[in-house]
Amino acid sequence: MKARDVTVSHVITVGPELDLKAVANTLVANGISAVPVVAIDGSVVGIVSEGDLMRHAVSGAERKRFWRPEIFSSSEQLMAEFVKAHGRKAKDVMTRQVISVDPDTLLQEIANLLEKHGIKRVPVIDNGRLVGIVSRANLVQALASRGLAFVDVTEADEALRKVIVLNLRKLPWTAAMATVDVMVDRGIVNLWGLVRNEEEKNAIRVGAEGVPGVRAVNDHLRIYPS
Repeated sequence: MKARDVTVSHVITVGPELDLKAVANTLVANGISAVPVVAIDGSVVGIVSEGDLMRHAVSGAERKRFWRPEIFSSSEQLMAEFVKAHGRKAKDVMTRQVISVDPDTLLQEIANLLEKHGIKRVPVIDNGRLVGIVSRANLVQALASRGLAFVDVTEADEALRKVIVLNLRKLPWTAAMATVDVMVDRGIVNLWGLVRNEEEKNAIRVGAEGVPGVRAVNDHLRIYPS
C-alpha cells in the first residue's frame, strides 16, 4: 500500500498570519493535534502542533522573567528564540522543516518516518501542493482493515473507494468527510474517523452501503466528544 491508499484528502489547514488563539481553537474544534500551515500559493510552509503551542506558552512565560541573550551562540539564534517565545502568529511558532511524503510513498516508509522523527502525521505533497495527510491512526486503520498493513490494494478496490468518496462528498453534509477515511478490501468498506453525531454516522454508513459493488460496510466511526 502507498500513501495515496490511506491519505485523508480533506485537510484542515491554517494560514501563516493566523493568531495563535485561533490556531488553538482550530485544533480543539476539529479534534486534531496538529495543523499544516499553508501559504496563499498552496505550498506547505510549516506545521503547528499542540507541542509547539505548549512550548510557546511555557517558554514565553519563562523567558519574560529569565531572558539571557548571552547563552545564545549567534544573533540569528537569539532572534529566532525571541520570536518563538513572544510571537503571536502561526508563522512565529510553526515547525518549518516539515517532513512530508508524496502519494507514491510506501506505507512502510511512512511508518519508519513517523517512528524515526517521533511524529504523528506527515503531509502528502504532490508537485509542491498539499493533497492530503497520513497519520499514525491511518496506518493502524490499514492494519485493522486488511489484517496486514502494507499489502497492495487491488485496482478494483481502489476504483470502488474513489466512487464511494466521490458520492459521499456530493451529499449536503460533505463537510463531515474532512475527518472520515474510507478503506476498501475486496469489496468490504471500512469507515474510520470522527463525526458530529449519530445521525451523521448513520448517513455516511448508508451512503457507502448504497454504492454498487460494496459487499459490506464496517462502521468504525466515532462521535466527537462533547
